[in-house]
Amino acid sequence: MDLLDSFLVLLHLLSWALVLGLSVGFLRRREVPKGLMHGAIGALVTGLLIVGVREMGDMDVNHVKVGIKLVIAAVVAFLAVRAERRAGGEKLLAPVAGLTVLNMAIAVFI
Repeated sequence: MDLLDSFLVLLHLLSWALVLGLSVGFLRRREVPKGLMHGAIGALVTGLLIVGVREMGDMDVNHVKVGIKLVIAAVVAFLAVRAERRAGGEKLLAPVAGLTVLNMAIAVFI
């Protein structure tokens, strides 16, 4: 179980890094990058899988922290999907980047 948990955490971190890098990197270009939606949905799904694996095992899960991070991740995924599918979606890159940093800060400090 530990190997699966570690692999999912790696995928989760890589997904958030992709979302943050693409959203910040494309702020000046005024266009929505193609992989933003996939990274956000990947981060959301891997986060849910991490919680499931930890619940099945003997690891502790902070449900308040998970709930807050789930809401933020769902909002980021929604904004990423909306940005990619609608005209003027580049205006949503700054909120995506800000919420991604907030989600990472919650993971580290809480």
